Amino acid sequence: MPELPEVETVRAGLEAHVAGRTVRAVEVLHDRAIRRHAQGAADFTGRLAGVTIEAAWRRGKYLWLELSDGEAVLAHLGMSGQMLVQPEGSADEKHLRVRVRFADGGPELRFVDQRTFGGLALDELVEVDGDSLPGTIAHIARDPMDPKFDPEAAVRALRSRRTEVKRALLDQTLVSGVGNIYADEALWRCKLHWSRPTEKLTAAQGRTLVSAASDVMSAALLAGGTSFDALYVNVNGESGYFERSLDAYGQEGMPCRRCGSPIRREPFMNRSSFSCPRCQRRARVA
Repeated sequence: MPELPEVETVRAGLEAHVAGRTVRAVEVLHDRAIRRHAQGAADFTGRLAGVTIEAAWRRGKYLWLELSDGEAVLAHLGMSGQMLVQPEGSADEKHLRVRVRFADGGPELRFVDQRTFGGLALDELVEVDGDSLPGTIAHIARDPMDPKFDPEAAVRALRSRRTEVKRALLDQTLVSGVGNIYADEALWRCKLHWSRPTEKLTAAQGRTLVSAASDVMSAALLAGGTSFDALYVNVNGESGYFERSLDAYGQEGMPCRRCGSPIRREPFMNRSSFSCPRCQRRARVA
C-alpha cells in the first residue's frame, strides 16, 4: 500500500497539473472505482461537471482534491491506484477507471487501478482543529510532515497504548502516514524490535522513533517514494527509487548495513516485518 512519501509525490503532481482548472466532464468507466460514492455514477459525474479544483491536499496516506463548491474528491489509491495526467486524446490505459476532462482542453486526469481496490468519492469538508478535512478522514491524526504536528503529543499517544510498538506506529489515529515499509525502516534506525511493548518504550525512545519515521519518509520523498513494481508511480507515470536505500524492509537474508547479520522476516498482521536479529533484539518477557 502506498504510504506518505508515495501519496505526497502524487499530491504534488496533482497540485501542479490540475489545481485551478475547471472540470468539463467526468466519465466513469468502471462503477467499482466509485463504490464509496453511495449515490452512484450519475450523481458523481453530474456534481463534478463545472466545478473548479482549488487545490490538492494530503493528510498521512490520504489524498483529496478541494473543490470550489465546498466539497472534496477523496482518493483511495488502494494497492494499485494511479492518478495520471495524460494528453487529451491519448490512448487509454488498460485499467482506466475514471476520466476527468477540463474546460481548457488541456491534459486530462485519469484514475487507473489494475486491482480495483482503490476508488474516488465526493465528501463534505469539515473543520478539525483549524483545518478542512473530508469528513470520512476527520479522525486521522496529523503526520510528521504536517507543520502543526506535535512530536511530544505523538510520543505520549504511542506510549499510552498497550500493544506492540509497530502496531501503535501503524495506528493512523496516533500518527498518520506510516505504513509497513517505513515502520520497519524507522524501527531499524532506532534498533527497536517491532514487538517491543509500548509500555516499555521510554519517552526518549519514543522521540527517537518519531524522529526516525519523519527522517526516513523525508528521504523517501526526495527519491519519489518506494516503487517495487510499475504500480506505484507519480502523475507522469514515473516510479520512485527509494527501494535502493531500504535498510530492513524486503531485505530478508541480506547483511544488515550496521552489523552484517542477515535481515530476518517474521509474520506480522497477515504481512511481514523485517528486522536485524542482532541490532533489534526482542524485549525480554517477564
